[in-house]
Amino acid sequence: MMKRCMFLMTIVFSFWACEDVVDVELDESAPRLVIEAGIFHFKEQDRNRAQVILSETTPFFENTVTTVEGALVTITSENGTTLTLEEASGGIYFFENFPLDENEAYTLEVLHENETYTATETFESVPSLEFVEQNNEGGFTNDEIELKAFFTDPANVENYYFFEGRSTRGNMADTFFDEFFDGNQIFGFYFVEDLAPGDEVTFYLHGVDEQFYNFMFTLLQQSSDQSDGPFETQPATVRGNILNETNEDNFPLGYFRISEVSILSYTVQ
Repeated sequence: MMKRCMFLMTIVFSFWACEDVVDVELDESAPRLVIEAGIFHFKEQDRNRAQVILSETTPFFENTVTTVEGALVTITSENGTTLTLEEASGGIYFFENFPLDENEAYTLEVLHENETYTATETFESVPSLEFVEQNNEGGFTNDEIELKAFFTDPANVENYYFFEGRSTRGNMADTFFDEFFDGNQIFGFYFVEDLAPGDEVTFYLHGVDEQFYNFMFTLLQQSSDQSDGPFETQPATVRGNILNETNEDNFPLGYFRISEVSILSYTVQ
């Protein structure tokens, strides 16, 4: 028995002696410009805002966001009028009360480090969010609060939507294509843990085109498939609609869109 115990102890110590610290070295490419850009018509408020957020990609293990300042950001209408966006802190560029003509195309231009990035888009309308339905018997335990924000899809028109629900408890996003509910009432679903009476939830329904629908659908699918572990398979780069006119190989990430947005706020009962 003693010999057997000595043998087992020898195996254990051998495993300990063979442990090595492994440093994972990931290939790092040069940072790319990230452009989150849009002209938004807020339907219920009847006001417009152009906003562009500029940042750079960062290495995998870094959680900080590198904002981009000092860029020149302009938007030119189809009739040739060019407006320069004002720079705020945090890489945000904006133009409040942007003079949007829903029948014209607009071209975004970002000049950064002697390279020019452009994209051209047209306006996408959206129906109004109508009401919110609350279910207090949701979730796996049948005692969680679930919300549904309803709207009516215009009939005989191909429509694409980007839907968001936001609160201090958490945010949710989804995309819709009206192939199977054309002309009918449909809802965006919102469920987060610990939602409680008195919480304020704000819903946003964006009108978008097919290309942005596909862009966001892919991003949302990839983010839901990942467990955020450093050794998980990483999602592929999702290209938006913005081009680098100076160096096409140094393409940016992000998207430029022109969306009508319906907003509806709800207090959980």
